[in-house]
Amino acid sequence: MIPVPTKLTLHRASRVLDVTYDDGATYSIPAELMRVYSPSAEVRGHGPGQEKLVWGKRNVGIDHIEAVGSYAIRPVFDDGHDSGLYGWPLLHEFCMQQDALWQDYNERLDAAGVGRDPGVRTLDSVVKQYTPTAGKP
Repeated sequence: MIPVPTKLTLHRASRVLDVTYDDGATYSIPAELMRVYSPSAEVRGHGPGQEKLVWGKRNVGIDHIEAVGSYAIRPVFDDGHDSGLYGWPLLHEFCMQQDALWQDYNERLDAAGVGRDPGVRTLDSVVKQYTPTAGKP
């Protein structure tokens, strides 16, 4: 059974959401992680293989959070994104799997040649973009 949070505390300055459970355990989820793994169709698509890589969100924050019944929240991010419903199972996954999620995200960023900062592309992606193909002058 997935635990239900007993307290949510938004820290705007540090851009994290603290999630506290009834056993007293508290976890801090960075707004960036929540944004790049948003459950919205904009990020996840409408089916397998339609996921979008969201990058350049290192400094994204959460303006406010709205309750959705007794099963989810809807964060409103300061970049305008507000369409994801974050149910208790997803928040629990963020709490428990944060290291693995960050590793997967950083690997996907590296593979795409982009970074966590807005507008930053890796040197490899820039070189590939401007390297002439074989046989062309």
